[in-house]
Amino acid sequence: MPRLTRRLIRDLVRARSVRRWERLADDIDRMPLANLRGLDDEARTLRRSLNRIVARSNARLDLHRPGAEPLDLPSGTTWRWRPQLMAARTSPRGIAAPESGTRLAEEAAIWHDCPERALVLRQMRNSRSAELSPYGLLLEILGFSGSFLSISIDLPQAALNGLTRSRIVRLASVMSVERPMNIYARLNVGHGPNTDQLLRHLGDLQPGRTTSLVTEFDMFRIEMNEKRLEKIWLDLIFESPHMNAVRIGDLFLSHHPRAEV
Repeated sequence: MPRLTRRLIRDLVRARSVRRWERLADDIDRMPLANLRGLDDEARTLRRSLNRIVARSNARLDLHRPGAEPLDLPSGTTWRWRPQLMAARTSPRGIAAPESGTRLAEEAAIWHDCPERALVLRQMRNSRSAELSPYGLLLEILGFSGSFLSISIDLPQAALNGLTRSRIVRLASVMSVERPMNIYARLNVGHGPNTDQLLRHLGDLQPGRTTSLVTEFDMFRIEMNEKRLEKIWLDLIFESPHMNAVRIGDLFLSHHPRAEV
């Protein structure tokens, strides 16, 4: 049997099954209770199978859709990267009441000094048009009594390739908050026994809108030893985080040459 014919027959069978279940749903109110019990059992069995198909297909699809790149990457961009937790499903997908230093996926860790650990950090599936990655991160702060709260993202060793004081590290992010909040990004570069830092204010975020941000870290501003680069990571620092929720819809990092002046 030709492949096209087999595909047509398969599609017809599926369409007929969908129409059957739609008719049954319409007839629920008129159906005898004896029939309804059997239908309920059949529907539950079918739902378990469908949920299994959706879960397994999403897991495979996630491996092949790492997300789109920002369209406005500067000329000369030689390195670009999105954290894995934004590109594929993690396991576990969330952590509640985390100890300081608890990791979600390989790159991300949460740091705080809240005695009650009144925090929830979980991966979410993205759906908003501004979010180019399949997944994002939701931080829920239920009642914070500590003095600091941050999420650290370890950048891969590839980020150090070609990184000199003539480069600019660029962070493109998408964020939204439940209540007004100041968020800062700090880039940390370890070279030999030293660590240098660049701190940038991402903005005074306001509720009710998703904000796309571009933040640049000029490496010329730190006295790093280019021959002894060992580690680079990003800290997202949340100021006065009491009773709030922060949605990190995307993080995309890259670096490119700085303009000569």
